[in-house]
Amino acid sequence: MMQNVHLAPETDEDDLYSGYNDYNPTYDTEELENDTAFQQAVRTSHGRRPPSKTSLASSMGRPMTGAIQDGVTRPMTAVRAAGFTKGALRGSAFDPLGQSWGPAPPLEARNEDSPEEKIRQLEKKVNELVEESCIANSCGDLKLALEKAKDAGRKERVLVRQREQVTRPENINLDLTYSVLFNLASQYSANEMYAEALNTYQVIVKNKMFSNAGRLKVNMGNIYLKQRNYSKAIKFYRMALDQIPSVHKEMRIKIMQNIGVTFIKTGQYSDAISSFEHIMSMAPNLKAGFNLILSYFAIGDREKMKKSFQKLIAVPLEIDEDDKYISPSDDPHTNLVIEAIKNDHLRQMERERKAMAEKYIMTAAKLIAPVIETSFAVGYDWCVEVVKASQYVELANDLEINKAITYLRQKDFNQAVETLKMFEKKDSRVKSAAATNLSFLYYLENEFAQASSYADLAVNSDRYNPSALTNKGNTVFANGDYEKAAEFYKEALRNDCSCTEALYNIGLTYKKLNRLDEALDCFLKLHAILRNSAQVLYQIANVYELMEDPSQAMEWLMQLISVVPTDSRALSKLGGLYDSEGDKSQAFQYYYESYRYFPSNIEVIEWLGAYYIDTQFCEKAIQYFERASLIQPTQVKWQLMVASCFRRSGNYQKALDTYKDIHRKFPENVECLRFLVRLCTDIGLKEVQEYATKLKRLEKMKEIREQRIKSGRDSSGCPRGRRDGSAGSDSGQNCSAGSKGERLSAQLRALPGTDEPYESSSNKEPGECPWPVGLPGWRRGRHVLLGVSRSFCNTDKASRDLGGIPAHFGLLTVDSESNRFYICCFSCSSNVTICSETQTPSMWIRLALK
Repeated sequence: MMQNVHLAPETDEDDLYSGYNDYNPTYDTEELENDTAFQQAVRTSHGRRPPSKTSLASSMGRPMTGAIQDGVTRPMTAVRAAGFTKGALRGSAFDPLGQSWGPAPPLEARNEDSPEEKIRQLEKKVNELVEESCIANSCGDLKLALEKAKDAGRKERVLVRQREQVTRPENINLDLTYSVLFNLASQYSANEMYAEALNTYQVIVKNKMFSNAGRLKVNMGNIYLKQRNYSKAIKFYRMALDQIPSVHKEMRIKIMQNIGVTFIKTGQYSDAISSFEHIMSMAPNLKAGFNLILSYFAIGDREKMKKSFQKLIAVPLEIDEDDKYISPSDDPHTNLVIEAIKNDHLRQMERERKAMAEKYIMTAAKLIAPVIETSFAVGYDWCVEVVKASQYVELANDLEINKAITYLRQKDFNQAVETLKMFEKKDSRVKSAAATNLSFLYYLENEFAQASSYADLAVNSDRYNPSALTNKGNTVFANGDYEKAAEFYKEALRNDCSCTEALYNIGLTYKKLNRLDEALDCFLKLHAILRNSAQVLYQIANVYELMEDPSQAMEWLMQLISVVPTDSRALSKLGGLYDSEGDKSQAFQYYYESYRYFPSNIEVIEWLGAYYIDTQFCEKAIQYFERASLIQPTQVKWQLMVASCFRRSGNYQKALDTYKDIHRKFPENVECLRFLVRLCTDIGLKEVQEYATKLKRLEKMKEIREQRIKSGRDSSGCPRGRRDGSAGSDSGQNCSAGSKGERLSAQLRALPGTDEPYESSSNKEPGECPWPVGLPGWRRGRHVLLGVSRSFCNTDKASRDLGGIPAHFGLLTVDSESNRFYICCFSCSSNVTICSETQTPSMWIRLALK
């Protein structure tokens, strides 16, 4: 027993740690590469031979583990192991624990047809369906999520029946049943199938085997709230509140907040105030504080509004200060850590919470400021003082700017400007914001110099303010410098690529510069950001129209109409494009829709009336021209078109009555009198002479006025020739036939001729009677301008030479009834009756122009 025990020598009695550095070469592994026997055993099967009875010591003298050496079995360690005895069978395998049972038996084959295996596979399938349903819901595919949930419910019921047949009822997996039913109810609610969701929740709540199922009554209350069944919603919220123990404080607070919101919706503000006051005393939060202010605002309690606002300001945010994210030293490791956490998810959540708090405070201040004091300015001042004394000091300046914006909404521009000017001495950020608003105000008032000045101040205060750069670009754009305006818009986009105002304005600038491809590119980029912006869609369509691509313009206008289907301007624009393409039916459809939404567009009304006239439906055109006459009652042409439609449709009596009514309203309208003369002639009424006389008088008065204007011009046209030459000299005649003739030719072209639009039921135009025999006229028509001998203007015709010089000028007028000719002299306003057409001596009249 003691043969393997080594006693420490007496000489080393004092050294307790001696002998530990002794090295036995038997355990040397560094020389294994040089051990021939070991290398041979590794390369061949020499090392896998069964051990012999004799010792298999290596060439280095190292004995084998468990081998028999000198008649004694070598132990595993320096001391004898448990279970090792001398009487053990010599040469037997080393098995101190008695585990030498031979090879393990083969695994039993799985029986796929066993009931337990079927239940296990079915349960796995149900879990997979529930997971797929949840994933589909998170991806927004609500219908697929509902189908998966229903399938999971069906398979779960099959699973329960199979378990009842194989095992006892208490072995049913209740957790799986609960998850399947809860997921199904959630999917029903997400798909707005509220009745089915409520029934499923009732199945869960009424089952006593489900623990904590009463909490789901909160979900049932939410469904009733969506259905606007507020009484039942409050009932279920209170039932859920009763079943939740007081240790779950946060959940109880949330349910009480739901109860308070429901009371607000029902108008029971006192009960809502009780709920929110309890929340603010137990666990104050931003939503409850804001809702409390709304409730007091609804009942008009000024003092309570102030106290509630102070409570809202005092709600702790529980976020880290911004100084935490500023590196205090130049330590690179610290800087890396701060850089890593500067924009992580936790920091983003803190920013969102702070932004939400600022939104609630700003909204509450804008809500209560006009009502807590005698004027909204005093109310704003109180809110600003309270905010300055809180942790939201930076919001005070924003409230001041909002005060100016409120002045602007009340159209008190002077007060708005004065309020904003107070920020000129503040820090750069606030100064830039105030100057930006001032620039905008002056731009609206078309004071572009002041707008440009404040835009410069805003840009100089904060060069990276995209709004300031956009306003500066607007002022430059208004002055017509489009290239420079584009540069400011580009700089605004470089500072903030999401500045949609700058991108829109640069598109308009490119349109002004006729760089249509670049304008189109800007508007298409903006369309990718603002998918349903009507302004952007219209601009894209307009650019395509300018590029003469009507098909693309119509396509984008169709998209615009899908966004704003009641935009009459877009509908009329689309109708105009179809009309230019020759598709009258489509044009009529869109013009009619435009008229239906905005029945006061004169262009649309005129097009629809003309369309019905072209399609020979004059009766339908009447209603459009009547509406046009209501919109523009001083425009006689719409009433004339109404009468014309009656005449075209064969209703001559109605047309005559309409013309008479027009004549009463517009007694000096020549066209109406012409139509009356024509209609009375066709019908054979005695009133034709009366209207003909009025027509002649109006035409004479009109020509007299025009010729007086012309005579004034003619008298100043050749003054020197009249002074130097005589009446019979050639110079006088040249002046009369030259300068006067050229000036009169312009007036002659302005006189009504046979080619002007005039409607009549006969082929012969009124006033276009046979030309006098022997008269070499230069223009055939109703009127002829002639040089009149002085003898015509004198009652004593015999005392004048019939071939006298035509110093006066007159108008030859034809009476269509008697075929007699009249001359009205423009110089002395005398009227001369010549004679009938068969007796007209051409020698009496000389033409002024050949």
